[in-house]
Amino acid sequence: MNAITMVIGAICILMIAYRLYGTFMAVKVMKLKALDDAKQTPANAMEDGKDYVPTNKWVAFGHHFAAIAAAGPLVGPILAAQFGYLPGLLWLLIGAVIGGAVHDAVVLFASMRQNGESLAEVAKKELGPVAGFCTGLAMLFIITITMAGLSMVVLHALEHNPWGTFAVGSTIPIAMGVGLYHRKTGNLKGASIVGFALIMLAVFFGPYIQGTFLGDLLTLDVKTLSIILPIYAFFAAALPVWLLLAPRDYLSSFMKIGVFVALIAGVFVVNPDIQFPAVTEFIHGGGPILAGPVWPFISITIACGAISGFHAFVGSGTTPKMLDRWNDIKAVGFGAMLVECVVAIMALVAATALHPADYFAINSTPEVFKTLGMQTVNLPQLSEEIGLNLEGRTGGAVTLAVGMTYIFTEIPWFSKLASFFFQFVIMFEALFILTAIDSGTRVARYLIQDFGGAFYKPLKRVDWVPGNIFASALACFLWGYLLFSGDIGSVWALFGVSNQLMASIGLIIGATVILKVADKRWYVLTCLVPLTYLYATVNYAGYWMVKNVYLNPDAAGFSILNASLSIIMLILGVIIMVTSIKKWGQLWRNPHTELEAKIA
Repeated sequence: MNAITMVIGAICILMIAYRLYGTFMAVKVMKLKALDDAKQTPANAMEDGKDYVPTNKWVAFGHHFAAIAAAGPLVGPILAAQFGYLPGLLWLLIGAVIGGAVHDAVVLFASMRQNGESLAEVAKKELGPVAGFCTGLAMLFIITITMAGLSMVVLHALEHNPWGTFAVGSTIPIAMGVGLYHRKTGNLKGASIVGFALIMLAVFFGPYIQGTFLGDLLTLDVKTLSIILPIYAFFAAALPVWLLLAPRDYLSSFMKIGVFVALIAGVFVVNPDIQFPAVTEFIHGGGPILAGPVWPFISITIACGAISGFHAFVGSGTTPKMLDRWNDIKAVGFGAMLVECVVAIMALVAATALHPADYFAINSTPEVFKTLGMQTVNLPQLSEEIGLNLEGRTGGAVTLAVGMTYIFTEIPWFSKLASFFFQFVIMFEALFILTAIDSGTRVARYLIQDFGGAFYKPLKRVDWVPGNIFASALACFLWGYLLFSGDIGSVWALFGVSNQLMASIGLIIGATVILKVADKRWYVLTCLVPLTYLYATVNYAGYWMVKNVYLNPDAAGFSILNASLSIIMLILGVIIMVTSIKKWGQLWRNPHTELEAKIA
């Protein structure tokens, strides 16, 4: 297998899926064109200049893509490469088309029908108060775990790396400057050009701070970074969306897409061989990175890129308050998910283009790697060219940067730029993650305000500044605690199970809405088919982790807290599923009582 075959085949499949299945979902199932003629979107009907802001479709696409494309499409495929290239590739393509794109579109649609409210509020109105309460509680658990899991990945990329920390940190004032300039002048093109140029300057200026006072100041350990990240997220969640979140996401989307376009170009120029086998000896379990078997772990390790519950937070949080037209759901919801699938496939290519021994040397601790009986091949030379010891840097982020650098070093003159390219990819990965943390923490703020508003009504108002500050601080403290006290091994598996449970909840609500609005009841299969697979997968994976890891004193990931969180989340999922089945029965028996074929 060579990389070009994999990339061309995948892109063709996704383009066809967008043109055919995406149009079917938009026109037949959700009736978006009819909605555009009948009613305003929440962004127009409730415009407040802060949260509800009608936004250019492509700016909204940039924000949404940047927010959903976090660590998942980068780290998940890299960790899952332990099983070989074929399981990950199949799950990415099938999961994204049948599951992820549908999930993102219907969640966005369901939230916009309820004025951009959170999925918990949507569940309450669509399924009843019990399901609404359980959904909200599950979302609080899941968003907390998700933020910790995403943040965990960036820590090892920036640890003792002043160059990368400087480049990533510079994006904050740059984004705020772009937001202010665009707000004042309305010149999006000029703001984009200047912002992107400044980001590039930050990357190339980075080496010159090493060895200086600023470089020493930015040489941070994991514990310090785990405190700084929640503090940053507090400001990202509390500030107006146009000042930091939207411009930062918009600018980072240029980098995200640009880097992977460059990687695609590099693949076509170099055409590297996929050095991994289709499947490895670890498909039955016992691998050095993931302890479990290929199923169900392929589907909880690779979330973003195939289907991800985290997208439900964005799709019922910031994005539904920004879309100017209903038909934008197709490009922003369905389309952004397929673009993210391409990102995940390129990450898989970067990982599997490495020699397996080099891959396992990066993603395993030195002690574990010694037990595999492997010898590194290209890693010593890459470490020298990059100027950094690469062995034992677990978590996946470094593997992507190394894999991309390895592909480009096949171009003779590029080896002199290897260190710059490596740090650029590290910054680009960090932006992937931090933009998701921006949106995720803001969504957590909304959830806390929704829950707290039941006890103190002013807290529910999103325009009440003291409430915003309190909810933002509480959200950052909750996931910051897990981040400070955990590690990638203990948090990522918990993140995988909780994330896919959230995706199941999103599909449950999507199925309910489709039963209400669609002309033909069988359209509900667009949600029920992926839901059936995902719900069975996540429950078995949760059971496996609790039995074999979290409650096993001999396992490295032994954790009563993780076991308790897993059991609570799975129980909440069962309650939501039972409630929804009862509701579906009512809608199926009496379709015309709640059918909304004619737009209300």
